[in-house]
Amino acid sequence: MRAGLLVLAAAAGLSGCGYHVGGHGDMLPATLQSIAIPAFGNSTTRYKLTEQLPGAIGREFLSRTRYRVIPNVDQADAVLTGAVVNYYTAPTIFDQKTGRAAGIQVSVIMNISLTERKTGKVIYKRDNMEFRQRYEVATDQLQYFDESSVALQRLSLEVARQVVSSVLEAF
Repeated sequence: MRAGLLVLAAAAGLSGCGYHVGGHGDMLPATLQSIAIPAFGNSTTRYKLTEQLPGAIGREFLSRTRYRVIPNVDQADAVLTGAVVNYYTAPTIFDQKTGRAAGIQVSVIMNISLTERKTGKVIYKRDNMEFRQRYEVATDQLQYFDESSVALQRLSLEVARQVVSSVLEAF
């Protein structure tokens, strides 16, 4: 009796319920083997982020998926396009002695689309994805170091993680 219950419990546990751990699904068509990620569009005056994003997203696809990331759009099975449509910064913390900003938040709004190259079918599309990153600003001018470029690097890594997860999960 006891052995039968153990077997039944093990079978029920292994059968699953259709749920899976987020970030591990792949909802893309099985026919896709390669993805091209051309330069992103930019509607803002900030250029560094759009230079970093395609490379960061490509590395994320390579490290987390089975897809090849290739440079030639004409040879890829799918093309991931993106555009930074808004970029703004806002102070989050002020130094009480000087009244200057001591913390800055960068916010970026993007549009992303993954299209099957041969058919033109849009596999994934999401407009107005918002990403944020905070950084500190030294209030002492002798110790000042511009943290904005480091914050943009961190932001590009976060964007890459979220974009790849969203594309894979069709979320």
